[in-house]
Amino acid sequence: MAGQTTWLLLAAASLLWLLPWTSAVDRSDFPASFLFGTATSSYQIEGAYLEDNKSLSNWDVFTHVPGRIKDGSTGDIADDHYHRYEGDVELMHSLGINAYRFSISWARILPKGRFGKVNPSGIDFYNKLIDLLLLKGIQPFVTLTHYDITQELEDRYGAWLSAEIQYDFGYFADVCFAAFGDRVKYWATFNEPNAAVRKGYMVGTYPPGRCSQPFGSCASGDSDAEPYVATHNIVLSHATAVEIYKRKYQSKQKGLIGIVMYTTWYEPLTDAPEDRLATERALTFDVPCCRFLDPIVYGDYPPEMRQLLGSRLPSFSPEDRRKLRYKLDFIGVNHYTTLYTKDCMFSSDCPLGQETQHELVAVTGERNGLPIGPPTAMPTFYVVPDGIEKMVTYIMKRYNNLPMFITENGYAQGGDNYARVDDWLDDKGRIDYLDGYLTKVAKVIRDGADVRGYFVWSLVDNFEWLFGYTLRFGLHYVDYETQERKPKLSAQWYKGFLQSMPEAQ
Repeated sequence: MAGQTTWLLLAAASLLWLLPWTSAVDRSDFPASFLFGTATSSYQIEGAYLEDNKSLSNWDVFTHVPGRIKDGSTGDIADDHYHRYEGDVELMHSLGINAYRFSISWARILPKGRFGKVNPSGIDFYNKLIDLLLLKGIQPFVTLTHYDITQELEDRYGAWLSAEIQYDFGYFADVCFAAFGDRVKYWATFNEPNAAVRKGYMVGTYPPGRCSQPFGSCASGDSDAEPYVATHNIVLSHATAVEIYKRKYQSKQKGLIGIVMYTTWYEPLTDAPEDRLATERALTFDVPCCRFLDPIVYGDYPPEMRQLLGSRLPSFSPEDRRKLRYKLDFIGVNHYTTLYTKDCMFSSDCPLGQETQHELVAVTGERNGLPIGPPTAMPTFYVVPDGIEKMVTYIMKRYNNLPMFITENGYAQGGDNYARVDDWLDDKGRIDYLDGYLTKVAKVIRDGADVRGYFVWSLVDNFEWLFGYTLRFGLHYVDYETQERKPKLSAQWYKGFLQSMPEAQ
């Protein structure tokens, strides 16, 4: 009996940290209408990569080249969400979330872009997913493209390096608005185009794998010019889709449309004035603001970029500026980490080939041998909760407090310490991370930021781009052999956090 009592006490003690009152934040710290959800993307979870008339995407092609993905894996099967979406929606429902952010596979809807027919099987899949989400009380939050595009467009004309892509993206967006917009009230045109452009056209580690020295050894590319051509075409593709939505659909469908950007907060490595100026340059170029959002919100690139880049930065025609007058309704903020910045304008010992080289900045996660925050399994991802508060405040001030959603925030597990399934399930580090970052989101809302939602990355472990299946961000563990899903402790924590949700007014 004594042994049983001891066991019960230990079990109770082990669960104390899961109780809502042990957290620094709870659901009542957020507005009643706030969206709380999880996020995924099509290539990372769907699988079924050539089923039901889907064509190859750029990532399908890219991952099948040996040596590009850390563990040699692909997203051919991933989480098999295409066949298991009903169970995955039930996972969401069991958490108690009221929104789900996912992306649409362009190659599943338009296998040949605008040069072919709409694929009924692709439309049917997303219709079934959207209807089931709404049946469970979960709002669909849809991203039109999350890195993956139809490979046909790359083969025909070079995708984002050609102005032709603007017509294709507009056509794709129109098809999606017409098919799903009666039920989808939140649309994002792009996910992290600032990251996709740099990795695809500067350092060459993402498709289409284009770069030049000193950024990488690619078969072709121009790292000094192509990133800005691609940026320009993405900005105008976004504007094309927004114009279509605003003119044809928004008044009837009553939805909102925005764009999602990758953000890193930066702190100066030292108190030297040049490092502080380097931080400002890094924010201007690298954070969503200026390279993409300035033209989208204000109609042109920031003067700091033109000063540094000169003729490498394209100009907007009168027709381009007309399209840019159709404004977005919200900014999606993907945020994971904070890094230090070091000036390279006056320093001669900066590394070559970093993604921040054009702004004459070097970045690092350490100062005097100490990390900026507890490291995670993802290189350059550190736990620095203050960063999300500062990032949101920066965007709020620069863009007149446009509505924002935290569209991704999450914690990476991985490494040699994970030998058993139970090691993955016991993710207290993720709970600490989410608790710390949500606390800062609540604070910045109290301070006046118009933040309307928060999405954990990710619902389930999935294919993590260049890292394949070696990193796990999910609230649910996935056995990739059996496709069994198991809730981690963080899923239980998030469920407990959401259970204190007040009644909507």
